[in-house]
Amino acid sequence: MSLAVRALAEEQMDAEDLSAGEYAAIIGDLARANRWTMAARPTLSFIARAAKDRPFRLLDVGFGHGDMLRRIAGWAERRGQTCELVGVDLNPRSEPAARAATPPHMPIRYRTGDYVELAGEPWDLIVSSLVAHHMTHDQLIAFLRFMDATARMGWLVNDLHRHALPHVGFPILARAMRWHRIVREDGTLSIARSYRPAEWPPILDEAGVAARIYRAFPFRLCVEKIR
Repeated sequence: MSLAVRALAEEQMDAEDLSAGEYAAIIGDLARANRWTMAARPTLSFIARAAKDRPFRLLDVGFGHGDMLRRIAGWAERRGQTCELVGVDLNPRSEPAARAATPPHMPIRYRTGDYVELAGEPWDLIVSSLVAHHMTHDQLIAFLRFMDATARMGWLVNDLHRHALPHVGFPILARAMRWHRIVREDGTLSIARSYRPAEWPPILDEAGVAARIYRAFPFRLCVEKIR
């Protein structure tokens, strides 16, 4: 598959005919892949810089298995930082899987639905991880505008960098770890669907949003706004 142009093929995990059990297995393995690929590092760094030890109310759009919110909750607890964490996901199979994996003492609430339904609530921080590349162009523009208009402290898009090394290396890692076949195949496609640094400025210009674009190890491409 050429990476010169973004792939637009649909990912298998978005299929409506997946059973709840298989979907839970897929996003469970995806959460393990996120840990191996250090997916939380850019998000935790962003929160530390944006919140500046202040209490915060955070919305995670597209929470999946809830692993990012659990990492944020553990990070905040270790720092003694007060927070309220809310996740919203369009897929109704995500909420029961995330709830089952989340200790009851964590300050996390999961919701099923569209983030636009939460526009009227006060949000300090809005984050997403591995979500932007799933969106159509128009959906991404709308999402950027929503975050920029709503997040009082700042917002972050934590996504993949379309690059040959992870495109080749991820399926090897996934096979070695015996992750679900769909995680291996969708993960490779996700890299092909993701953006390159030069592709973000025109998107931000169209959205009318000013933000910082930067790479984060390993092969993450982030877009952030800190107020």
